[in-house]
Amino acid sequence: MTYKPGLMILLPAVLTLFAPPVLAQDEEPPPTDDEVNAVAAQLYCPVCENIPLDVCDSPACADWREEIRTMLAEGYSEDEITAAFAARYGRRVLAAPDARGIDVLVWALPPVGVIVGGIVLALVLRRMAPGALTPGPTTAVVLSYDDLDPDIVARLERELKEFTTWHGRIIGG
Repeated sequence: MTYKPGLMILLPAVLTLFAPPVLAQDEEPPPTDDEVNAVAAQLYCPVCENIPLDVCDSPACADWREEIRTMLAEGYSEDEITAAFAARYGRRVLAAPDARGIDVLVWALPPVGVIVGGIVLALVLRRMAPGALTPGPTTAVVLSYDDLDPDIVARLERELKEFTTWHGRIIGG
């Protein structure tokens, strides 16, 4: 094999031309807006009231979305990012609270309420079933006006008759 100095200079130059595209292929593409918004949808804006971070238009929210984009590019997972925001701004920024500690009640009470409500509804409907409300034997109430003044009894009966007639017109239309 013969030594060719021109080839020894040309070979490193050719290799450096192809090295940058190869290195660029090893890098991951930057996170897309959809990936950023998927994480931001799990968080509420720490400044604005009850607005998810993915739809908030404030400049602070735009900065926080960029911070999420940077954290995703650095390799942080969604859980790590939401935990970092919760550690910094408090649990109030979480769209869905963790299922541990007192927050378990947020997850447990709605199904328990539905079950208890269903049981109560079933019991009420069972009692209202046909035959459940059939009246039993009734006893007639006999009023005795013997001890009252006949003028007062006549007046009460007249007013009662007027009242029921007037009341019947209003309800009956």
